[in-house]
Amino acid sequence: MKVLFVSAEVAPWAKVGGLADVAGSLPQALRGLGHEVRVLMPAYGMVTKGKVPVKTLSVRVNLEEEYKANLFEVDGIWMINCPEFFRNASRSEEIYAYGRDAYLFLSQAAIALCEASDWIPDIVHANDWHTGFVPVMIREKGGKKWDHTATIFTIHNLLYQGTFGKDTIEAAGLDPDLFTMDKLETWGGVNFIKSACVYADMVSTVSPTYAKEIQTEEYGASLWGLMRDLHQLGKLRGILNGIDTEVFNPQDDPAIAAPFSSADLGGKAKCKIALQGELGLPVSQEPLLGVVSRLSDQKGFDLIIKQAYGMLGLGCQFVVLGTGDPWAADQLRQLERDWQDQVRFIERYDAPLAQRIYAGSDMFLMPSAFEPCGLGQMIACRYGTVPIVRKTGGLSDSIHDGNNGLVFENKSARELLETIRRGVSLYGDKVSWLELVRRCMTTDFSWTKSAQDVIAMYDDALQARVGAMAVSR
Repeated sequence: MKVLFVSAEVAPWAKVGGLADVAGSLPQALRGLGHEVRVLMPAYGMVTKGKVPVKTLSVRVNLEEEYKANLFEVDGIWMINCPEFFRNASRSEEIYAYGRDAYLFLSQAAIALCEASDWIPDIVHANDWHTGFVPVMIREKGGKKWDHTATIFTIHNLLYQGTFGKDTIEAAGLDPDLFTMDKLETWGGVNFIKSACVYADMVSTVSPTYAKEIQTEEYGASLWGLMRDLHQLGKLRGILNGIDTEVFNPQDDPAIAAPFSSADLGGKAKCKIALQGELGLPVSQEPLLGVVSRLSDQKGFDLIIKQAYGMLGLGCQFVVLGTGDPWAADQLRQLERDWQDQVRFIERYDAPLAQRIYAGSDMFLMPSAFEPCGLGQMIACRYGTVPIVRKTGGLSDSIHDGNNGLVFENKSARELLETIRRGVSLYGDKVSWLELVRRCMTTDFSWTKSAQDVIAMYDDALQARVGAMAVSR
């Protein structure tokens, strides 16, 4: 089948988080199963600088304005832009510095580009709120040639919903009569995720457990009732993300100090020593705990900081790479000052250093309050770094206590410290520890099974589209 995959970020060209990794690797896995997949993303300046557009087309978003859009093609990826949108991003950290109208443009541009290319896909797969109006535009403005195209919308994090005013209807060039509770209205405004869920033929999340959790008031971010309705209608799926095991491969990773494998772990010790040297930490045999993350309570930094002295009192070294909430950064900087021989905090986005932290650490902390899927725990396993995670969302689906990581149950700093202490004790038993490390490294986090589940979802969405057309007649 023909699939258009639409995302605001795609690795390796523009990456902020896990969405980019999925958008970079899932389409490849689908192609490997014999499907024709094209990926569309915004054309950011950092990617297209010095490149010449391959095509120019007209994109009408509302009833009054028509934009001239430039299409770039980089390594087979469609990237679309016009002077008003997306051009100025020169770093990954800037790619979300755009507002509602840019994403309305992207949604309408997806339709215009396919039509101009004489390529109408069987499936359009949109991702997160930035592309939430893609299913809306296809159904309301696509016309008959799009009647047989099924739409998929994947929620990578329900917390970020894209909520704007009622004037969004006019900005999108849509009929004001669509501003109703069963269509585009949400609490007096327009919510991109809610709109996508109403219009898409199928909605998915990035792990089975998260699909269940968002049907509860605690995790549903005010849309839990809608999520329950989708589940009852058979429209909600939870499919665990995979990772690109070629990109995240300690046997062939140019960013790390030495190659290694589950059969030969000698290089991992060299990676630890190299990381300690790079960060100015003493070379020590004590366990090194790593974190690569956005700094926020969602990622469990409140728990980490509450128990940091207890953790460091065990003799552990502690390395954090990330940016985010200022309060967490302040606390981490203070920890580094107080524990100069044990703590390093690097406040920036640095993908190669992230790889070295995955490879050089002994344990990887992910005590998340909630985690739709999480890729960090999978990457850590791939590099023989034992994840310590809280049992939630995709962490619950991917890490199993004592098998390929260490797991604690509640949002409790005390439980986190107890689990770290358990890890330090295991680390002291070299035979048991190496067995655990090897089980981590041999866990299959490839897209092999999940990509087949995605195709099954596409098939069901196409059947749902046939049913919807029959009802409309």
